Amino acid sequence: MNMIQHFPVLAVMTLFLGAFLIEILGRNQIVRNALAFAAVSISMVLLICLIRPVLLEGQVISYWMGGWKPVANYAIGIGYEVDALGLTFALLGITAYWLSCVYSFGYMKGKQHLGHYYTLFLMLAGASVGFFLTGDIFNMFIMMEIVTFSAVALTASNTEKTTAIEGAFKYLINCSIGSSMTLAGIALIYLNCHTLNLAQLATILPGNVNLTTLMAFALILIGFCVESAMIPFHASFVDAHTVAPSSVSMILSGMVLKLGVYGLIRISYIVFRAIDTSSLQILLTAFGTVTMFIGVTMALAQHDFKRLLAFHSVSQLGYIIAAAGLCTSLGLTGSLYHAINHTLFKGLLFLCAGAVIHATGTSDLDALGGLSKRMPKTCICFLIGAFSISGLPPFNGFVSKWMIYQAAYAKAVTTGNFYYAVVTVTALVVSVMTLASFVKVLHSVFFGQLKKEHESVHEAPGIMLFPMYIMSALCVLTGIFYKAFSTVFIGPAVFAAFNNTTYIDSMMGEGYAELFGVPALAIDKLEFSYWNPFVWFVLFVIVFAAACVVIFSSTGTRGRTLKSGGSYDSVYGTGDLSVDFMGRTYETGDPEEKYAVFFSGEKAEYSHAGGSDLFWGFKYNWHKYYQFLQGLHSGSVNDYSAYAVICIAVICMFMFLFMR
Repeated sequence: MNMIQHFPVLAVMTLFLGAFLIEILGRNQIVRNALAFAAVSISMVLLICLIRPVLLEGQVISYWMGGWKPVANYAIGIGYEVDALGLTFALLGITAYWLSCVYSFGYMKGKQHLGHYYTLFLMLAGASVGFFLTGDIFNMFIMMEIVTFSAVALTASNTEKTTAIEGAFKYLINCSIGSSMTLAGIALIYLNCHTLNLAQLATILPGNVNLTTLMAFALILIGFCVESAMIPFHASFVDAHTVAPSSVSMILSGMVLKLGVYGLIRISYIVFRAIDTSSLQILLTAFGTVTMFIGVTMALAQHDFKRLLAFHSVSQLGYIIAAAGLCTSLGLTGSLYHAINHTLFKGLLFLCAGAVIHATGTSDLDALGGLSKRMPKTCICFLIGAFSISGLPPFNGFVSKWMIYQAAYAKAVTTGNFYYAVVTVTALVVSVMTLASFVKVLHSVFFGQLKKEHESVHEAPGIMLFPMYIMSALCVLTGIFYKAFSTVFIGPAVFAAFNNTTYIDSMMGEGYAELFGVPALAIDKLEFSYWNPFVWFVLFVIVFAAACVVIFSSTGTRGRTLKSGGSYDSVYGTGDLSVDFMGRTYETGDPEEKYAVFFSGEKAEYSHAGGSDLFWGFKYNWHKYYQFLQGLHSGSVNDYSAYAVICIAVICMFMFLFMR
């Protein structure tokens, strides 16, 4: 056996071994940090060594645990199978974990129970990489469970947040729902196919549609939708991202959510090969479109730095799922490119937020301001991240979003379905609203007047700035040199998703796919160009219209001052100071009265929308919409679980009605 075939397993086991050693020897800070850094670095080197054979030469590396190879054309043992799709996500993951590990050395310094922190951190990293590289669907479930419990414990470890345990509990309940659905689907698959190997399942399930396999697909799809924080499964994830340490929030948003994305692509494109059905395409794009819009509008209403970023994570995941649901080469290219970009720019933004919290001790946007004078390096890094997530050229977010715009528009033209035109317009409008949201954050945190209590604030230490510099550089480089990056990483991953015969033959033996008549999905010609005069004109019209909506929606309250003891006739039309625009009643003089809007449920996590808010008028004129959302975001895990159950029922009903 070629030595390189051992590298995928060694990359995973190195991280788990590091976690074990830290728990035993990690009382000393130097030893603990050295073990954590060595484990992540060795795993990264092992995965980098796979780039040439897998991404450049097109090989698929397979490894059977314990030498349990297929017997009589039937897979028995657990296998690791590394194709371009899995390796791209694994490389993305280990890069994020390496940067987060370095950042943690500065951010977590002086905190309690750091031995347990790095143990859980490496367990989380090992399970994430293992999830991307395994060729066994039950092993994917096991890795997903390790990720869940590690992430829950890391979230609860933030003793500086009194609501950390509550946020972790909500996260646990939500993930448990998704895991239960996934396990039930896997059980149905094994009942019907008597195997759990992904390659063999890819020869049995496509075209073999019955009630059992359809129900299995629906349940597994739901499980991965939960893991990727799709609406309405998002609320608990937002709470967890808000209260977790920033070094963990970066991983939760940038990497853990990608497990759901990878799982959706793997089962839809390769295992069940159901993505070529129009009903599934409509379902996924609808999920993504609704998620991106609700996520960004919720972000506009936030006054907590990390909570705002968490809702933007939900919104950006909507782009990724919607693009993957188009089932075109350009759509999947845009989806994978945006998944990578999201890890880079959202990880950068969370690290910048962590630097601000580390320096000031607060994440309240209303308590910040003028920090560009005291933290110029952090400000520049945040600007790069904000421009990237908003889709401004020449940053990486522009490239992937432009691919998604073109893919959705092309889908509308080729199918003649107006629905995909709505998807295109929604994606464009959400980008405008994303930019507006980050204008608000920049104004609140880095520009404006420096608060007296922050006059002694200093820049973040170099060990925290270093990962921010790396991610800032990657946001720029992957935007400028997008062709080279796409050729090396994205192109092979897209080809692997559409053509699974090599994946099957590598695991089950040469000619196995042909023996069972497994066809590859049709790959349309990839056409991507920055310059298209008509598309640019349409883009200009949509952006101009969206800007007009924002501007004129704010005219109703522009220039008004909300002060205690006065009349609100001109704003509310009622003359009653105690009634806010969300329909809540407050006594006159209540200090919370101008901060009436909140979406969580815990007092410490009130999401204020006060009179000083940059888009107060916009939110006032959309108050019915926000009132509806506020009612849904009750902060109760029982309500969130009820939403999940209702959505599960709807998806299952959709599958049985339109995919049989």
